[in-house]
Amino acid sequence: MSKTAASLAPAADPSRWKALVFIALAQLMVVLDATIVNIALPSAQTDLGISDGNRQWVITAYALAFGGLLLFGGRIADKWGRKNAFVVGLIGFALASALGGAANGEAMMLGARALQGAFGALLAPAALSLLAVMFTDAKERAKAFGIYGAIAGGGGAVGLILGGFLTEYLNWRWTFFVNIPFAIVAAVGAWLVIRESAGSRNRAPLDIPGVVLSTTGLVALVYGFTRAESAGWSDALTVAMFAASAVLLAAFVLVESKVKSPLLPLRVLLERNRGGVYLSLGLAVISMFGLFLFLTYYLQVVKGFSPVKTGFAFLPMIAGMIAGSTQIGARLMTRVPPRLLMGPGFLVAGLGMLLLTQLEVGSSYPALILPAQVLLGLGMGTAFMPAMSLATHGVDPADAGVASAMVNTSQQVGGAIGTALLNTIAASATTAYLTDHAAEAAAGGPAGQLIQAQAMVEGYASAIWWAVGILVASSVIALTLINTGRPGAGGPVASGSGDDAELKVPVLAH
Repeated sequence: MSKTAASLAPAADPSRWKALVFIALAQLMVVLDATIVNIALPSAQTDLGISDGNRQWVITAYALAFGGLLLFGGRIADKWGRKNAFVVGLIGFALASALGGAANGEAMMLGARALQGAFGALLAPAALSLLAVMFTDAKERAKAFGIYGAIAGGGGAVGLILGGFLTEYLNWRWTFFVNIPFAIVAAVGAWLVIRESAGSRNRAPLDIPGVVLSTTGLVALVYGFTRAESAGWSDALTVAMFAASAVLLAAFVLVESKVKSPLLPLRVLLERNRGGVYLSLGLAVISMFGLFLFLTYYLQVVKGFSPVKTGFAFLPMIAGMIAGSTQIGARLMTRVPPRLLMGPGFLVAGLGMLLLTQLEVGSSYPALILPAQVLLGLGMGTAFMPAMSLATHGVDPADAGVASAMVNTSQQVGGAIGTALLNTIAASATTAYLTDHAAEAAAGGPAGQLIQAQAMVEGYASAIWWAVGILVASSVIALTLINTGRPGAGGPVASGSGDDAELKVPVLAH
């Protein structure tokens, strides 16, 4: 950045580190909620009398609302102010969590989960964009995004631990009630310490056609993948959802290119560094979500781990993510270009995934699963940190909310795709194995049970091979599309959405 630009850049916010505590707490709550309910679901299903056919909606209702409303939430944050959106999102999330914990039937539970998703869609982009505008120094920004990236990457695994503990030692309702203190502390703290300039708001009128098209298009896409997992890829409604999503999202892009004040300005999406982040991160999350699913089932069903023991079995991955984000990514971000962290990071994660393709019924946790998790965590943590920082690369502050929403959208859609795609691949491989060993499986007894377990593990290993390929693709995309230099390196500034973007927001120079 030039001396003139540096002199005109806004002074660092004196309360930025205090604000980071509350922003990180809120992000942890949102990420936890994506997985914490999974382990509690069997108990909740029994208590509330939810049918097997409808139990997936406890997860899907949250995913649909969160994934479908993220862009809308990001633009609302730009328009209302990020602090206001952040606090309202926290209060709403707490109330929805209280409703879920007190649920006395299926309808109340599903409504609470949808409300959680809706308020999460307001909260998540506001949190990330607050970081983007509060931390202006390159080294401090790297540390802040290192912490945020570690939480974004490892929070899902923490949710498995906490969900198992609460379900086993208290009851499933506490997987909802636990959000309330998180939200209250974060909302009060944010209200007291965050100071936001009103000049950074986007006062343009809301793009209603864009809101309708993007929300319905994303909901159709997420629902299509979710339904494919249970009903199959050739199911008529699954195909209809994908077709509808393609038409609606194509119409959304067309509308955004024509209207004066678009919900998602195409400049946010088409800048190559931000586009590279959205695409590579979305693909990487496909692998991660699939892995959480397979390892959870492998450890509980094949190995016989309890919910709590399963949760703790994910600790090496969490430790690796924290180390990758704060000790590798944050330390190197100001010294090397982001692509040299993201590309190798995804490859290291791919190496960990490659180890897991060797999974067998009798595989040793210390010898195989633990080192694979460490490599996965280190790689993903190293890649997540610069990815989160680049999500708002060179963007005008008035667009920071919607740019932040896009990285959350890529993760949410990636998670839905990962669960459905990899689970379908695993199920097909399991079925093929059982067909080839039908005689042994029909024998029953210990031999038949062993064949069943081997079939499951064969399915997991087949899907994990796909996850390896997806992580390699993520690495190639990051190395190819992301061409910005290290922060503070000087030189031309990446294109923002306004002529004075360099003076308004910290950017990463080419």
